[in-house]
Amino acid sequence: MNTNWIVRIGISIALIVSLLNFQSCKTDEEESVLSSQKASEFNAEVPLEWYRLLVEIDRYAPNYRPPAAARMMGYVGLAGYEAIVNGMPNNRSLELQFPGLELPQIEQKEYYWPASANAAYAKMFRYFYPHVRNSDLSKISTLEVKFERDFSDKTTSDILERSAAFGEAIADAIYEYSKSDVYGHEAYKDPRPASYSPPKIGSKGEKLWQPTWPDFTPALFPYWGKVKTFAMRTGDLTAKPPIDYSEDPNSRFFQQAMETKVWVDNAILEDKWIAEFWSDDFYEVTFEPAARMISIANQMVETDKISLDKAVEMYAKTGMAMSDAAVAIWGNKYKYNVRRPIEYIREIIDPEWKTILNNPYSNITGLTPEFPAYPSGHSGFGSSASLILTDAFGDNRTFTDNCHQDRHEFIGTPRTFTSFIEAGLEDAYSRIRLGVHYRMDCDEGVRLGYLAATRVLNLPWYK
Repeated sequence: MNTNWIVRIGISIALIVSLLNFQSCKTDEEESVLSSQKASEFNAEVPLEWYRLLVEIDRYAPNYRPPAAARMMGYVGLAGYEAIVNGMPNNRSLELQFPGLELPQIEQKEYYWPASANAAYAKMFRYFYPHVRNSDLSKISTLEVKFERDFSDKTTSDILERSAAFGEAIADAIYEYSKSDVYGHEAYKDPRPASYSPPKIGSKGEKLWQPTWPDFTPALFPYWGKVKTFAMRTGDLTAKPPIDYSEDPNSRFFQQAMETKVWVDNAILEDKWIAEFWSDDFYEVTFEPAARMISIANQMVETDKISLDKAVEMYAKTGMAMSDAAVAIWGNKYKYNVRRPIEYIREIIDPEWKTILNNPYSNITGLTPEFPAYPSGHSGFGSSASLILTDAFGDNRTFTDNCHQDRHEFIGTPRTFTSFIEAGLEDAYSRIRLGVHYRMDCDEGVRLGYLAATRVLNLPWYK
C-alpha cells in the first residue's frame, strides 16, 4: 500500500495547524493594542485645550518671541503626534526621519490615547516653559490634572497609568533629541548674544542693517539659521538674493522704500486696521505671530469638531512648518543684513519719517523689529501655516479671525476671510502697511513659508 499520500496529508495538516497557531500567537500579542480604541474615536478636547493654553502662555513667556516660539511648537506638536500615532492605523511614526531620535516602544497592551496625549503635552510644556510666571506653571498642572480626573471613569487605572507613562516617555525622548540642536535648544536664555556684532558694510560697499531708531534694540537670534529643521533640506534654506541696495532715486531698491513710505503716509483706517490686526510684535501686549496662527487653528478645531487624531496631526504639521520657515528666514536675514525701511527712509528720503508700529504699553512710537528686513518673518509664519490649515480643513473656507476681538489698545476688530491662503497673504503684506518691511521681504517670506509647509506635508505621515 502506498502511504506517501497519507504522509503528505499529515505534513500539510501539520503545516496548516502550525500556521494557524502562529497566527493565533500573533493575534494574542496584538490583541490588547488592537482592542484599544482608535484615536479617531475621541474628540479633540485634549489638544485643543493645551494649544489654547499655549497661546495664553506665549504672550508672557520671556524671550519666546519668533522664531523660538515656533521651534517650541514644532517639538511639542511632534511629541503629541508620536504619543498617539500607534492609535492611528493609517499613520506612521516619523522617528526614522530624525537621526538620533530614539522613541520608546509601545507595549502590546491596551492604551487610552487621550491620556497619552495629555501627558506628552504636559511634560513638553514643562520642558519648554520652565521660566514662565508661576501662575502659568500652575495652569499647566491644573490642566493636566483636570484631564486626569476626566479620564478616571473612562477606563481602568492600569490603562490610564500605562498610557500616561508612554506619553511622558515620548516627551522625554523628543526633548532629549531637542538637546542635540546646539543653536536652537534653550536659545531663549540668550536671545541677543553679546558675541554678535552686525556688519556695517557689505561686500559691494552697501550699507547694512544696524539696530534701529528709536529704541536701538540689539539683534534678536542672529544664529537662528543654524537651527535644526524638521523637513526642509539644506538647499531649501537659501533665499533668492534681495534687490541690490541703492540710494539712486531711479533704482528698484529706492522704489521699494518709497512704496512702504507711501502706504504709511497715506494710510486710511482700513490700512491701520490691517497693520495693527496682524502686528503681534510686542512681548506682553499680544502673543507672537506664530502663536497667532495657532489661535486660528484652535478656532477651526472648535468649529469643525474634528477628532483627536486629525487635530494632533494638524498641530504637529503647523508647528513644524512654521519652525522650518523661521530657520530659513532668520538665516537669510543675517546673511543679507538688509536695512529696514526706517533706516533707509530716514537717511535717504525723510529724516522725520517713522513707522506706525506703536507699543501701547511703553508708549514708544515708530518702532521696528530688532532684526534685518529680508525676508519677512510674519510672511513665513502666515504662509506656512495657511497651507497646512488648507490641507487640514479645506480650501475656500470662510472664517472669522476673532483672536483680538476684546482688545482696545489697538485695532483688533475681527476680520473675515474666504480662505486660509487669503488670511496668510494679508498677514504677510500687512507688514508693508505697518512700515517695517519692503514688498520684496514679504514676497520671499511667503515663498519660503510655502516651501516649508510643502516639505512638512511630504513627510511620510501615512502608510
